[in-house]
Amino acid sequence: MKQKLIQLIYLIFGDPKKNSLEHRLFNAISLVNGSLNILGSIFEETTEYSHRVIFLNLISGIILLIMYYFSRFKNIYYVLFWPLNLTILVYLSSLWFLHGGSNGGNHYYFIPALVIATILLKNHNILFIYGFYAFVTGSLYIFEYFYPNFIVPQKDRDTEYMDLGGNYIFVQILTGILIFILSRNLNIERKKSDNLLRNILPESIADELKMNDTVQPKRYDSVTVLFTDMAGFTQIAEKMSPEELVKELHFFFAEFDKIAKKYGLEKIKTIGDAYMAVAGLPTPNNTHARDTVFCGLEFQQFMKKQKLERQNQGLPTWELRLGIHTGSVVAGVIGTEKFAYDIWGDTVNTASRMESSGLAGEVNISLDTFHFVREDFICESRGLIKAKNKGEIEMFLVKEAREV
Repeated sequence: MKQKLIQLIYLIFGDPKKNSLEHRLFNAISLVNGSLNILGSIFEETTEYSHRVIFLNLISGIILLIMYYFSRFKNIYYVLFWPLNLTILVYLSSLWFLHGGSNGGNHYYFIPALVIATILLKNHNILFIYGFYAFVTGSLYIFEYFYPNFIVPQKDRDTEYMDLGGNYIFVQILTGILIFILSRNLNIERKKSDNLLRNILPESIADELKMNDTVQPKRYDSVTVLFTDMAGFTQIAEKMSPEELVKELHFFFAEFDKIAKKYGLEKIKTIGDAYMAVAGLPTPNNTHARDTVFCGLEFQQFMKKQKLERQNQGLPTWELRLGIHTGSVVAGVIGTEKFAYDIWGDTVNTASRMESSGLAGEVNISLDTFHFVREDFICESRGLIKAKNKGEIEMFLVKEAREV
């Protein structure tokens, strides 16, 4: 029931995932006020000037509902900022003359009207908006003072106080509803931005960035870095359209993300067909090497499974080179826009060489990583392997986990 109600609200006012807070508020204001004005034209009390009030309510209600239609279903609302505000101001100003002026209580509505205009203003000049509203309300008071005969008075004192009290209470309710909508939607927007930030940065780093606007670089004495690269990527990529290539990479990297998360690795970045992740930060632990090797083995299992399926379908196949190294790094956020969490140090370079010197379909690890995992995995020594700009490095292939 609750889910259906939420879906109905989203259908009427707009989905928070697709529509901005301003857009949804515009939909709500135009629909609610348009509907209330039309209802007001139906239930207006019969007086000497009631036909004018009925006409005013009916015309303004229709205009507001037309704006709602264009905003909600044609996705046009920003250009309607001034038409909406002018419609509200003309309506309130007209009621000022028809409902007792400052003694009728309609002037209370100028306050939520200004609040609405401020929320919706976006790229408009806020000082101009405030000045414009101040000019309109000030002009009405001045006009009433010098030309009171233009104001239709209330028929008696009881009607005047009922009108004042009713309008005051209704404005309080309207203001409360606005605050509720704003607070709820601001919470939704905050959650969206927090989730987005946490998808870009580790949670603790995102929290630090929000608190301090900066992230202090931090040294980690022992982490394990994983690099992967698609073997034969260039040759296969030449036969694919850009759209097909991106779709293929997304398929593999999305699975890598799931596996990395399963073993507690922090994804750092992808560059083309290369994938980089690290274990042991931002929260240090003693199992980072073991976790990374398990992750690497599952990467390769996934790739081998996909290779068999693709061979059976006659599709191009991919193989993965994967390298792992353990050591110290410095981690931090670089830049002031489009933040990126990254790691630096010789450990990163060595892990990259483990990948480039590795064998397709295998998990290639350095001697430093081997010291951490030799009790947990069966490894095969490759001896000293020449690595670019690194000389000869002792490497091992991880074959499988030892039985417990």
